[in-house]
Amino acid sequence: MRERILEILRSKMPAPVSGEVLSQELAVSRTAIWKHIQALKNEGYTIESVPKKGYILKEVPDRLKPAEVVANLKTKWLGHHIHYCELTTSTNELAKRLAGEGCEDGLVVIAEEQNSGKGRLSRGWFSPFARGVWFSVVLKPPFMPQEASKCTLLAAIAVVKAVNKYKGVQASIKWPNDVLLDGKKLVGILTEMSAEFGRINYIVIGTGINVNVPKEMVPEELRATAVSLADVAREPISRVELLADVLGYMEELYEKVLHEGFKPVLEEWKKYSSTLGQQVKVIAPDQTYFGEAVDIDEDGLLMVKREDGRIEKVIAGDVSIRPAQAKQGEYA
Repeated sequence: MRERILEILRSKMPAPVSGEVLSQELAVSRTAIWKHIQALKNEGYTIESVPKKGYILKEVPDRLKPAEVVANLKTKWLGHHIHYCELTTSTNELAKRLAGEGCEDGLVVIAEEQNSGKGRLSRGWFSPFARGVWFSVVLKPPFMPQEASKCTLLAAIAVVKAVNKYKGVQASIKWPNDVLLDGKKLVGILTEMSAEFGRINYIVIGTGINVNVPKEMVPEELRATAVSLADVAREPISRVELLADVLGYMEELYEKVLHEGFKPVLEEWKKYSSTLGQQVKVIAPDQTYFGEAVDIDEDGLLMVKREDGRIEKVIAGDVSIRPAQAKQGEYA
């Protein structure tokens, strides 16, 4: 009901909409309309009541409310079902639970804050209230389980295309799951899967985008390596519009995969890569070595040319990129 009221008020902005029109449109009493208007005000919406004219929507809260996200979406199906909460442990954990209960394909789980957000290798992810875009997408694809990890690359492309629309922003992708801005971490992506032999039950793609996290708020141990979009962008950033853009690009890429396979996605990923062509240090469970990141293969694995000329495919481990200004033999 409230979503429908907002839809009507938004469509008439800046003109007022009378309580009578709303009650007739929604087939409820004017008293019920008034109660819903008060509830929307309590949620942070600024709605002006003009005597004898009606209600005017003046301002929406800086929250990733489902009604606001849907109003900005241009997708055909992705994000049309949203589970929103102000606080959760981790959107991925919540999304996996909902997926296990049989949620819709394309469900998006959004939180204003995570108190146990996580990244790859069980690392934590700092997710303060209303300072970023913290969300997870549930997909139920028809492709084989071994293809699932490539969804991380797909999501990274979607994020980079969305953030690079802002003036002054030129983000890139560090293999396998980070988006960098000015050499610092802007975005982390974590893909998790439930599968049986030859069949995926669901994939959850969790994404955390630092939008406006003041330096003084960032934990001391992260300040040297983290960055926010607002630190670089030369224009205001709408978190709602940013999320809608990411979901739009994600749907577009995912549908391309369903029709053409992952090859076009892998080729597009290379255009945004900050890893390929760089000297890297590969830290694997059983060895550490240096080399040049030369390509990714058809499975999305990083191909590293070692100092002795051998080509290694990096399946697991942590890749550290050597900055161009570093001294010979030093890796960051």
